[in-house]
Amino acid sequence: MTFEILVAVDVSRGVLARATSSGVERVDAFGGDPIAAARSAIEAGVRWIHVVDLDRAMTGMGRNLETVRAVAGLGCRVQASGGIVSSDVIEDVLAAGAERAVLGSAALGDLERSGELIAVFGERLAIGVEARGDRIRARGPRETDLPLGETVDALVAADAVRFVVTAVPRVGSLSGPNIDQVRRVAATGRPVIAAGGIGSLADLGLVREAGAEGAIVGRAALEGALDVRAAVMAFG
Repeated sequence: MTFEILVAVDVSRGVLARATSSGVERVDAFGGDPIAAARSAIEAGVRWIHVVDLDRAMTGMGRNLETVRAVAGLGCRVQASGGIVSSDVIEDVLAAGAERAVLGSAALGDLERSGELIAVFGERLAIGVEARGDRIRARGPRETDLPLGETVDALVAADAVRFVVTAVPRVGSLSGPNIDQVRRVAATGRPVIAAGGIGSLADLGLVREAGAEGAIVGRAALEGALDVRAAVMAFG
């Protein structure tokens, strides 16, 4: 089975950006152009681009639907993320060309509603698990603090198809993935995509060995710490 490498394109007000402890900061790679960043990843052999609307994630107000549309227009598969908590937004990003939407962790406090969204969107909806240790704690304006294992098990019982597990403290750090979190969610038997801290071929190997079907690489890909072409050749 192919191990997918997804390159993350985080966007705020139409330009490349990064969420930090002090707020959202512009990223100068590729001149701040998310389309150029996505095109470079595609040319390196990447099949999936993970587009994150940081404006919606941090404020609840999305401003980057056109970026989803433009990246999808490059001919790749798009996974749209960033503060997605309602059916309306899921429908919007899918209509813009995303193949899959990631339900934000802020939505998981209402498991009944999350189950309804899973039933409606099926394979086109992945469940975002923003994890800090053994807790799910969403970033952004809507606070969430849920037990990781119990919540994931409830979502599996609701027929969740796939999980995107993000080690929040490691995002942008290049410090390596949280393997325990990946292994815990992969043990449910559902496909898992790992994110947070992944910065090397060795890190990719670790998350694959932990049971993940893929990994999201952001800063390492944009800044050149990871040779994306070599990673695709090694794991594709």
